[in-house]
Amino acid sequence: MTVLPTITKADGSVETFDPERLIVSLERSGAGAHAAARIADAITSTVTPGASSKEIYTRAFSLLRREARPIAARYALRRALLELGPTGHPFEDFISHLYRAEGWQVETRKIIQGKCVSHETDFYASHLEQNMFLAAELKYHNDPSYKTDLKVALYVKSRFDDIFSCDPIVRTCPIDRGLLVTNTKFTSEAITYAECAGVELLGWGYPLVNNLFARMSHARVYPITALTGLARAEKRLLIEQGVIAVDEIVRNRRLLDILHLSSERIGELLAESEGLLNLTFAHHTAVLAPI
Repeated sequence: MTVLPTITKADGSVETFDPERLIVSLERSGAGAHAAARIADAITSTVTPGASSKEIYTRAFSLLRREARPIAARYALRRALLELGPTGHPFEDFISHLYRAEGWQVETRKIIQGKCVSHETDFYASHLEQNMFLAAELKYHNDPSYKTDLKVALYVKSRFDDIFSCDPIVRTCPIDRGLLVTNTKFTSEAITYAECAGVELLGWGYPLVNNLFARMSHARVYPITALTGLARAEKRLLIEQGVIAVDEIVRNRRLLDILHLSSERIGELLAESEGLLNLTFAHHTAVLAPI
């Protein structure tokens, strides 16, 4: 019987390396069963006790990139979100882009009157067909080990309680739902409190159905930082110019002019972008996000 080594996760916790979980993660990103199994076998044969989850991810990404860049790009989505920083504004713009793709009208940094005080919400969206209105507090982290905790959930709950308590005639806009959104994960305490207190959460891997990874994959909205053919400095330049998502450069290739790329590189980037957007998304009762 093979004894699998223990590995160290980004948050410092230790667990036994599970090749089956890696296979599922690769398949969720679009890799075929044979490719996923082959990559998992290659990593299993070389992983050493105490190896970090980052080392395993980097190795898997490298092998997957040789198979197909678009699939590697989707596998790297969690890291791509981390690259949107260092400030939270690009993440706010990306979430806005995602919701617009889902049919919402979006405003950022909107002031909403509460019963006691007014509140600047990071994100306000309305869906006229569904007659639904929501506001969200966005918490961006560029450290993969950082989790949005109970203190943040308590803070967000108190803000939305004040908004919901306001007389609708006085309130500056309608609102039905309040969300706490993060690009990483939530602590177990934050999740337990939110489920009890009625705080709606959206993050990487939570909720189990329609989490952030699933929403991006279903809407085919991916951060520009996901593209493996772009250097970090090129990604940063595009973000500074307001180019936040992959589908934007597919619709308008002139957005790449700022990078002064050769026609060959532009062709490679567009091929990767179109391949990423054309990846199918398997619908499951529970959609697990890649590690």
